[in-house]
Amino acid sequence: MKMALRPLPMLLATAGIGAGLIACGSSSDSVPTLTGQVVGSYYENAVVCLESTSAKLTCDSNSGTVRTGADGSYKITNASSGPVLVTIGTDAIRHDAVGDAGTKVTQKLVFRAPNGHTGFVSAITTELAALMDANGGDFAKASSQLATRLGVSEANLVADVSKVSGDDQAKLKAEADVMTGIIGTAAAQSAASDQAATIAAGAALANIKNIVVIYAENRGFDNLYGLFPGANGVPGVNPTSTGGYVAQKDLDNSTLPVLPPTWGGMTAAGQSLVITQAQSANLPNKPFQLDDVNSPIALPQNIITRDLVHRFYNNQMQINGGKNDKFALYSDAGGLSMGYYDGSKMKMWDIAKQYALADNLFIGAFGGSFLTHQYLICACAPQYPNADKSVAAGSISKIDVDANGNFVRLTPSTTAPTSVLNGAMSYANDSTLTPADSTGMFYAVNTMQPAYQPSSNAPAASDSTHLYADAGKATTLPPQTQKNIGDLLSAKNVNWAWYAGAWNDTVANATSANRAAFANPPNFQFHHQPFNYFANMDPGTDAGKANRAAHLKDYATQFVADVANGTLPPVAFYKPQGNLNQHAGYASVADGDAHIADVIAQLKKSPQWKNMLVIVTYDENGGFYDHAAPPKGDRWGPGTRVPAIIVSPYVKKGTVDHTQYDSASILRAITHRFNLPVLDGLNTRDKALVASGSRPMGDFSSALALTPQE
Repeated sequence: MKMALRPLPMLLATAGIGAGLIACGSSSDSVPTLTGQVVGSYYENAVVCLESTSAKLTCDSNSGTVRTGADGSYKITNASSGPVLVTIGTDAIRHDAVGDAGTKVTQKLVFRAPNGHTGFVSAITTELAALMDANGGDFAKASSQLATRLGVSEANLVADVSKVSGDDQAKLKAEADVMTGIIGTAAAQSAASDQAATIAAGAALANIKNIVVIYAENRGFDNLYGLFPGANGVPGVNPTSTGGYVAQKDLDNSTLPVLPPTWGGMTAAGQSLVITQAQSANLPNKPFQLDDVNSPIALPQNIITRDLVHRFYNNQMQINGGKNDKFALYSDAGGLSMGYYDGSKMKMWDIAKQYALADNLFIGAFGGSFLTHQYLICACAPQYPNADKSVAAGSISKIDVDANGNFVRLTPSTTAPTSVLNGAMSYANDSTLTPADSTGMFYAVNTMQPAYQPSSNAPAASDSTHLYADAGKATTLPPQTQKNIGDLLSAKNVNWAWYAGAWNDTVANATSANRAAFANPPNFQFHHQPFNYFANMDPGTDAGKANRAAHLKDYATQFVADVANGTLPPVAFYKPQGNLNQHAGYASVADGDAHIADVIAQLKKSPQWKNMLVIVTYDENGGFYDHAAPPKGDRWGPGTRVPAIIVSPYVKKGTVDHTQYDSASILRAITHRFNLPVLDGLNTRDKALVASGSRPMGDFSSALALTPQE
């Protein structure tokens, strides 16, 4: 039977949800056609074609292209079926409602729809197509998986979301928002294969509902995971290491005949085992195993070593342009900087073997915990406006720079030794603030204290509230106002929290009228609480109090309960208290390892586990040597490589992930998962990497599968 074609809008309105529409031609010329609509908003002037079945995100060579109408509708003639590809370029118009004036598209998008379900093409159908790519083309399985995760009707996955009713609409709009951001990131790449891979990785990340970050302390990759099978570990020891060992150099750039002694001894005070300076002398110039029972230096992992210098300029001098040959020279702990452990004795080693170990993550900023915690949340360095006219003027570093103003080195002091074999290096001026940049801004790069309690700096005598640190002290940093990840999450109504060990007790002590009666809590480090530096956390304002109550929380009283009850916010940071964070000088490797493994065990029992991503990493290397050369980025970093363990039901299990990351890859994961605006520092870093011939940093999605692996 032949029938006349109806006008397209009526044809779409009478079609079954999600079906590709086939119409016959006129009575004299029957032509098969495939019709549909590009939705999510309605996209006008987008390019539509049949997608190649052999090369994703490319048009079939036998398919022509058509443009969409003002309502996003399209009609491909001489085609009755096939997967559909839509390219929405910057010459397209986006309509929030059919018939409105529309706005110009500013970011290229590519949408897909699987064969047989092309009536509506959207970000959601693009996700379905990616799931089908991973499962062998089974639409029913992909549709069931996605609908179950989102809690929506399967039929509504392939519908026009603006016409879906009830809770399904809100859930689908939220998912479409996430996927549109992921697709936009992918579409910026030139190769279709790269676009397809990025969309697939982003779809894997979209499975995640909770991102939990556990931020431990001060361990380089080689220091803990240098012997891990398949990883780029200790050169000359781990057979899968890439890049050789460059012998450590002395002040005159000559090769050291042996490693320097560990000045003052290797072990922290107050322990039964003591390794003296004399015992640590004359070690061969190469990395050595600290816990080797057959060595005269045998430091079990439950023994606390002395601390090592880990500061902004020192870290850059140790890296020495990527040669990593001046760790022993520019350390106050000499040969200890070259030590590593047999990580196979750790509980987290077994977790890394079960899930994934990232062996190519570099700290976001050079140096110490203060700056690396700030970089973790804002991809920026803290600012100190007009520092030269403030009480902190004496804290401005005087550094050696080249003709372009780039840092070269710290000038040795007049009492510095001529060889590191004779004593630890000292410097004429290594302080907390950078010289002013071209805009006149000073930046804090070594430890300064927050303006709000809890702070190492007590309140001023005139402060009856006991809520503030003494602003008259040179080490008190003014409140920060740069955008951080918390600001972006809150603006998007995505809940988040920073949980810290010993937080409640520390706040109570620090703000007590009898503060002097309390010793600073030994298990809390004030500069490990980065959000407390920001002006919107002012405890003396109603808004600040509300922000603190909502987002700054205690481990023992709140994190543990939230994990057990399944009430963790979508984004949760956890900072272990001092004795459990693995920081040399006051924490052992073993205690922190056991604690973090226990936290993982708690998370795996949580009702939220099935859609959770846990990233365990370290704020910085703590002065310990690592052989991998950091890629060249911007003025803040990246610095030395540290471990990262990626844990999730969606992790590609038992893998070593070689993707290039930095600490702010955590921000990239959060940004991409919740489709947030991109912090300026992330763009600055990736542009600098590309300019130096490196690749942009990853977002951990490459470690994830599209379907649960357990």
